[in-house]
Amino acid sequence: MTTTTSPQGRTELLRPDRTPVRVLVVDDEAPLTELLSMALRYEGWEVRSAGDGAGAVRAARDFRPDAVVLDVMLPDMDGLSVLGRLRREYDDVPVLFLTARDSVEDRIAGLTAGGDDYVTKPFSLEEVVARLRGLIRRSGSAVAAGRGESTLVVGDLVLDEDSHEVSRGGDAIHVTATEFELLRFLMRNPRRVLSKAQILDRVWNYDFGGQANVVELYISYLRKKIDAGRTPMIHTRRGAGYLIKPGE
Repeated sequence: MTTTTSPQGRTELLRPDRTPVRVLVVDDEAPLTELLSMALRYEGWEVRSAGDGAGAVRAARDFRPDAVVLDVMLPDMDGLSVLGRLRREYDDVPVLFLTARDSVEDRIAGLTAGGDDYVTKPFSLEEVVARLRGLIRRSGSAVAAGRGESTLVVGDLVLDEDSHEVSRGGDAIHVTATEFELLRFLMRNPRRVLSKAQILDRVWNYDFGGQANVVELYISYLRKKIDAGRTPMIHTRRGAGYLIKPGE
């Protein structure tokens, strides 16, 4: 998998043959499936859907997806059973579970069975897209083709995903590993408001148990480094979250 950068600053993921990433969406709720498929196609990805477990297995064999979005509750078999069948043939494809159940036991069951991540309904489309992008990249199939193609740009702020270098207006900015991940998440979603919960899930992977104050703390760290003495780029939307956009 290679990456390129769109004019909006969003990193595009591509297969080795330069064709779009493929995602299989499995859910028996047709309106939800269509809405999610539209959001993924907006990312430039190729999407195929299935409404039950048997259809999912058939689609996976034919479509060869790079990632799977899988509902836990399906009409013919549960998502864990579908995952087991997929894993026997495609042991490295990332799987993101969708479920209406939010108990710790359900989450552990899904992840123990081989799922890579877990989103509870109702969810935001932005969250699902962000989770999928992270899963695809972390799977090892998303490798930057070369310097420049792995660069995120928002206004005069530049982040190189390969070298972990950050600069604004040509001036180098030193950031810690956690600050880098937070800034990368913001820059992958320019002009989009990201909630504290989304940021916690994406950057800290639940490690802080929902302690939103850690997000505020690291946002303040980034502001001191990115915005100090310059037109602010990182903005707060009270009651909603944070976003990054070019300085105006």
